[in-house]
Amino acid sequence: MYLLELGGEDDAFAAREAASAAAGVQRIAPGLAVADAVVPERVRGLAYTHRASDLLGRTDASLESAVALLETAPIDREGSVAVRATDVHGSTDVSTARAERELGTILVNRGFSVDLEEPDHVLRATFSEGQLEGGGTLEADEETGDLFAHPDGDASPGERVSVCALGWLAAESVRDFGDRAPTDKPFFQPGSMDPLLARAVANVAGARPGAAILDPMCGTGGGLVEAGLVGADVIGTDAQEKMVRGARENLEHFLEPDDPSPTGVARGDWHVARGDATRLPLADDAVDGVVFDAPYGRQSKIETHRLEDLVSGALAEARRVAPRAVMIADRSWASEARAAGWDLEATFERRVHRSLTRYVLVLERRSTA
Repeated sequence: MYLLELGGEDDAFAAREAASAAAGVQRIAPGLAVADAVVPERVRGLAYTHRASDLLGRTDASLESAVALLETAPIDREGSVAVRATDVHGSTDVSTARAERELGTILVNRGFSVDLEEPDHVLRATFSEGQLEGGGTLEADEETGDLFAHPDGDASPGERVSVCALGWLAAESVRDFGDRAPTDKPFFQPGSMDPLLARAVANVAGARPGAAILDPMCGTGGGLVEAGLVGADVIGTDAQEKMVRGARENLEHFLEPDDPSPTGVARGDWHVARGDATRLPLADDAVDGVVFDAPYGRQSKIETHRLEDLVSGALAEARRVAPRAVMIADRSWASEARAAGWDLEATFERRVHRSLTRYVLVLERRSTA
């Protein structure tokens, strides 16, 4: 089993993204989750998971309990070690410096040497206390049929938990998103999505080496860049020629180099053309996933469509060309998604600032059987 250290302000959303690189993800405490298995190469490309560790054991969030756990835990490793402790969100009274010293002393007593610069193994000690909030994965009430969010696993909504988890570091995500801030890209337009969110929704949509990801309203191409950097082949269309030219400029800048991307995989191929999201020039099931950022409370630049018609048409076309989609918008288009033949797997709200909340809808093609 593996320990996942989550990032960001929404653990449910982080856990949903982590599921693109891990199996059996369940949140156990604020900022922490466990998984049955992970793909280290994909962990490197996650936006809202910082680390994955081979879980040594877990107990309550106290240093005394962590010491007792490490003293009795079976360890089948040898060589040099370093201990790194984290108090998630400052939620406990545990001194991380003291935890590192005391846990390090135990490992020395068990035959390890200490190397703080280039250790053979890094022991992660994470301490977290707080309430587990409802997740974005939806369940239906048996009596009313209404959808509601529920935490992972056996936890109850609002349940308070106290966890210390120890694990051997197995993989870390590459934290280079600041290099691709919207304003630092060759082509920029106000309202562009930040690369962290763009990477996360691309991962949820299925971006990975060998996959094909489409953005039918690609704008400046930020979502395509992030999908391409984790190895997916990407296709973009936009109604505005200005955006098409700008997206090409950004994709050429970030995806053209021959060397592997910072995540360690080959950058994906890319294609961008002017097009109508309601009439895509693609065959049925042409791509593995679709991700798009719907227009925010403004009229579409495609003069022949009202905003509602554009979104409904884009949802229908997305369902035709892919089995999965992730849609971002400034409102919930859940009823339009269902009308287009999608099942709503999960929904999340991401507050950007006081006047803008982004809704993220994870959609699965409804079976016709």
